[in-house]
Amino acid sequence: MPQINKARSHKDVPGHSSSWTPLRIALTVFFALDGFVFAGWVVRIPAIKAQTGASASALGLALLGVSAGAVVTMTLTGRLCRRYGNHRVTVVCAVLLSLSVALPPLTHSALALGLVLLLFGAAYGGINVAFNSAAVELVAALRRPVMPSFHAAFSLGGMTGAGLGGLVAGVLSPTRHLLLLTVVGLLVTAAAGPALLRHEPPLPPRRALPAEDTGRRPDRRTRTLVIVFGVIAGCTAYGEGALADWGALHLEQDLHASAGAAAVGYSCFALAMTVGRLTGTTLLERLGRTRTVVAGGTTAAAGMLLGSLAPSLWAAFAGYAITGLGLANLFPVAVERAGALAGPGGVATASTLGYGGMLLGPPAIGFMADWFTLPAALTSVAVLAAVAAVVGALVGAAVRRAARA
Repeated sequence: MPQINKARSHKDVPGHSSSWTPLRIALTVFFALDGFVFAGWVVRIPAIKAQTGASASALGLALLGVSAGAVVTMTLTGRLCRRYGNHRVTVVCAVLLSLSVALPPLTHSALALGLVLLLFGAAYGGINVAFNSAAVELVAALRRPVMPSFHAAFSLGGMTGAGLGGLVAGVLSPTRHLLLLTVVGLLVTAAAGPALLRHEPPLPPRRALPAEDTGRRPDRRTRTLVIVFGVIAGCTAYGEGALADWGALHLEQDLHASAGAAAVGYSCFALAMTVGRLTGTTLLERLGRTRTVVAGGTTAAAGMLLGSLAPSLWAAFAGYAITGLGLANLFPVAVERAGALAGPGGVATASTLGYGGMLLGPPAIGFMADWFTLPAALTSVAVLAAVAAVVGALVGAAVRRAARA
């Protein structure tokens, strides 16, 4: 059984070579493209709201189309990946993602917007399962915990897409901006797709093949572990969603920050998460997966307590940054472990649970803010980060006992 607590250095791998470098680069490009396109869409939501004339509640229902499309597709993409291969599904979903991002500005009602966002969400969910599954295979072949580097590319792509979107928002209409994203996405896919399709997926030693790849249904223990890793992913994504939607409002409303300063707060979180992922491979090689999850969850819990309860703006900035560093590698580790255990189906399950956490976070924070206060509601991020740390420690202990048995 794959171990959560053991990460081997590349120096320990017999016959390690750079033969997988082109494949790794191609996958990294698709991770970055996904973040870039999604962030470009997000920054134009206010303009599209005005264009459709949707109320806040109608827009909220329309935006559920992204979530619904993603969640439904994630449950199906694992099967498509096993039938057609992770690389082919990644390229097809990249094309669909690039084409569908141009559709929202063409709508003139909340209903029509929700329908096209179903397609956009389906492409987004599909590509996330497909390239994460491909990355899991590559991690197994390299025998290095490089999964965080792919998610760092996603974060960098998102920061770039949001930054450029903000710059062109006053110059380009949403239609032209998102059409430009379509062109960029198709060009990048045309450049990186052939490199991805040329490479046969790497196969780990047969004894390490996930149960799904050998044609057997995963046993109950494997399915339970996959769900547990999905819970860790969900706890992490809950924090990401909560800070994205409520972090800036907390700084404005409770600490009386300006709109610009409030935006800086979320930037601190996003930048710290990116830095954490860029250094994630080194951290995993030194600490192992269990210690990384436990340390990350504990760090995020402490950071969010500071970020939500601090009386000063600068202390809140520091808390947001510490939270980003702590959460950075929990999702990549969880998805990689789920995929190592159960193949694309494991990735799909963990991703669906993770995405569910991101969906749950913002409305849960809203309800708790009404019942209590927004700072008190944001402490739930710290609670779930601590839960992820505890669950990670328990899983690591269980795996160690199984290995000794």
